[in-house]
Amino acid sequence: MRDFLPVDVRKRRFVIDIVREVYESFGFEPLETPAVENLDTLMGKYGEEGSQLVFKILKRGEKLDLSESELADLALRYDLTVPLARVVANHRNDLPKFFKRYQIQPVWRADRPAKGRFREFYQCDVDAIGSTSMIVEAELCSAVSRILERLGFDDFTIRLNHRELLREMLGAAGISVPSQTDALVAIDKLDKIGVDGVKKELSERGISGESADSILGFIAEVSLKKGNEEILSAAGSFIGGESDAVKELKEILALSGAGKIRIDPSLARGLSYYTGAIFEISVPDLAGSLGGGGRYDGLIGMFGKDQIPACGFSLGLERIIVVMDERGMFPTDIENGSADVMVAVWSEESASESIAVAESLRGAGLRVLVYPEVDKLGKQFKYASQIGIPKVCVLGESEIAEGTVTIKDMESGDQVTVKRAEAAASLAR
Repeated sequence: MRDFLPVDVRKRRFVIDIVREVYESFGFEPLETPAVENLDTLMGKYGEEGSQLVFKILKRGEKLDLSESELADLALRYDLTVPLARVVANHRNDLPKFFKRYQIQPVWRADRPAKGRFREFYQCDVDAIGSTSMIVEAELCSAVSRILERLGFDDFTIRLNHRELLREMLGAAGISVPSQTDALVAIDKLDKIGVDGVKKELSERGISGESADSILGFIAEVSLKKGNEEILSAAGSFIGGESDAVKELKEILALSGAGKIRIDPSLARGLSYYTGAIFEISVPDLAGSLGGGGRYDGLIGMFGKDQIPACGFSLGLERIIVVMDERGMFPTDIENGSADVMVAVWSEESASESIAVAESLRGAGLRVLVYPEVDKLGKQFKYASQIGIPKVCVLGESEIAEGTVTIKDMESGDQVTVKRAEAAASLAR
């Protein structure tokens, strides 16, 4: 959990503003939920390992002579999807039949910090509720692609798979239904611990070496294939025919125009609530993903009477910023201060004149900082340069007497004296 200094905040706002603008251009509406949820709302939704990372909150005002299970009844939210499902179930009559929402808020996980991985981090979620159509998946892929392109990414890949196809592959490899959830947890770590690590974990979870070799051998085989059609054909052959899951993946590809999408049969995603298509965004120089998501048609039904279809995509703000920082992708002027101009203070007697000029410039739409005390001009100029303010307005005795302002360009050192009424237009030019 970190502090963010001004330049960090500007970078975060730069990314968030683009995310928000693109999401709204696709017709998604904003939603916010509390940082705290009932513990029983969160538990059992994220799989075995996810549940271990939930930040639990001790009961308030209770004596701590309770059993461990009685100590906590609330928790910090682990993601934005489960709170969304609760909101939809609780406010079904207040929401439209097809509800499209975006949400940009922090979440918390009791995880081990690493590059791009923090215990408090922001997710930028977009979800569509109420439809089983593959148009939803195609639109989500299109929205996140547009965001990444706007930010300057040109080498990302949206990895696409299907939870039902995964289960069909596991069945074809001889892994029984009761063991398939354990197998998915292990396969989800393939890019982190490698083939040998996954084999070891599968063995520890009671899955035979023959079955492990079968599923991992197939994944290795299709990773060498180039086209999505070729990969889906191989998957169909492995499971013994073109299933509904394969047909849905083909439909998503057709609707989205493929583009940056690649079918990846090894993609599992560890969260247990996914029921259909699943996605992750990869870039070459990041071990983890920039974001991910999928279809979760059974989750909302856990909080209400109706089973309501849903699908979502989540971008990880922190990881996007890490990669953009390392690649130098932010605009060069983002390092500059948050003011367009600084007004110097010549003397105690002229301070009110400086404030009046600042107010008139703000009225013209400029961001204006007033130097907070009387000081030598050289020190005031140095301060403006230090915090990245490009222009300084000076009101000395002669300027006040003549109704003018001297404007100094901090980069070139050039100065120009203009009438006060023309100062804002001159600065804008």
